[in-house]
Amino acid sequence: MTHRERLLRSLNHKEGDRVPIDIGGTLITGIAKGAYHGFTEYLGMRAEDPPFFDIVQQLVEPSENFLVRFDIDVRNVSPSDGIGWKLEMRDDGEYLSFVDQWGITWAMPKSGGHYFDMIGHPFARDPLSVEEVRAAKLPDVEDETRYRNIRADAQDIRDRGYGVVMSSIGAGIHELGGWMRGYENYYTDLLLDEELAASYLDRFLEIKMIYWDHVLSRAGDLIDVVQEADDLGSQSAMLVSPDIYRKLIKPRHKELFDLIHRKTDAKVFIHSCGSFIEVIPDLIEVGVDILNPVQYKAEGMDARVLKQRFGKDLVFWGGGVDTQKTLPQGSPDEVRRNVREQIEILAPGGGFVFNTVHNIQADVPPENLAAMFEAFREFSPY
Repeated sequence: MTHRERLLRSLNHKEGDRVPIDIGGTLITGIAKGAYHGFTEYLGMRAEDPPFFDIVQQLVEPSENFLVRFDIDVRNVSPSDGIGWKLEMRDDGEYLSFVDQWGITWAMPKSGGHYFDMIGHPFARDPLSVEEVRAAKLPDVEDETRYRNIRADAQDIRDRGYGVVMSSIGAGIHELGGWMRGYENYYTDLLLDEELAASYLDRFLEIKMIYWDHVLSRAGDLIDVVQEADDLGSQSAMLVSPDIYRKLIKPRHKELFDLIHRKTDAKVFIHSCGSFIEVIPDLIEVGVDILNPVQYKAEGMDARVLKQRFGKDLVFWGGGVDTQKTLPQGSPDEVRRNVREQIEILAPGGGFVFNTVHNIQADVPPENLAAMFEAFREFSPY
C-alpha cells in the first residue's frame, strides 16, 4: 500500500494497513526548530539546517531523510509569496521584527524567543471606515508568480506515492479579523458594528476565493487535502457565541468551501484550536471533511465523544498525543501510554491521521519524541 493509498482509505473512513501519519504537512502539524534540532542530534542524524516552513511559529521544513525515516505519509505544497512582497527582517535592539504581506507587524525577542508575536494590526485605527477597508492594500492573489510551481510540485509528490496537502494563504476569515483589526476592536465590531466587520470579513473571503480558484484550476486534480484554519475556541469555551458564528462566519465558510468542493475532489481540512463542539455540526454542514488539531483536553472536546458523535462525518487529523502537558512534561512511558490510548480511541474504522495536538514545540525532550514515534510504530497497524 502506498502512502497516498493509505491516506485516502483513512480520508474515506476505511482502515488500511496502518494509521497514516503527518509531521510537517501543514503550518499547524509541524515541528519547531528547537525540537527538530534536538531530536535529530539525539538520533545521531547528519547535522541539518532546514529552512523555515513558517517563520512566525519558527517551524522548520523536515528534511526528506527525516520524513522517510519516520514513514510520513503526506507532503506539503505551498504558494510562493509573489513579487509584491519579500521578507525584510529588522533589528529593533532586543527584538527582531518584520511586516508581513497583510501589513501585520511581528516581533520576537532575540534572547529566549520561541516565536513571533503580533505587535501591529493594520486595521486597528479607530474610527475605521468601510471605505478604508475596501481601499486597503492586501495580498495580490492575482499575481501569477504565486502559483508558478504548484502543479509541478504536486505532481512530484503524487509520483512519489505520497498524499498532497495544499496550504492556504493567511489565517482563516474569522482569525484574520482579530489579526488585522486587533482583538478588542474585532470582537467589539462583531457586536456593535456589523457593517464594518462584514466589510473586512468579505475582503478576506474574496482573497481566499480568488486564491483557491487559481490553485484548484491549476492542480485541483492532484491535491488530496485543502488546508484552511480558523480558530474558534479557547481552552474553556468558544471565542464567539454560536449565534455570532452562525450569523457572520458560517455563511462565509460555506461560500468558500462550496467553491473548493466544486473545483476539486480534495477533502477540506480546517484547523481550530480549543473548545467549539457546539458548532461542529455547522462545520460539517458547510463542507468541512477534516478536523484538526483535535484538542481533546479542551472543555467538551473529549476524543471519545468526538469519535462517537462525528466520526462518520469527520476525519480527525491530530489528537494523537497531548502537547500541552504529556509530550513536553511527561515521561517517555507516559507519552507511550497516551499515544496508545489515542490510537485506540480514534483509529477504529479509519477517519484518523496521526499527528500531535498542534505543532511540536521547542521544549519537547527528544526522548519523548522518540517514545511517540516508537509507540506510533507499534500501535498504528490495523
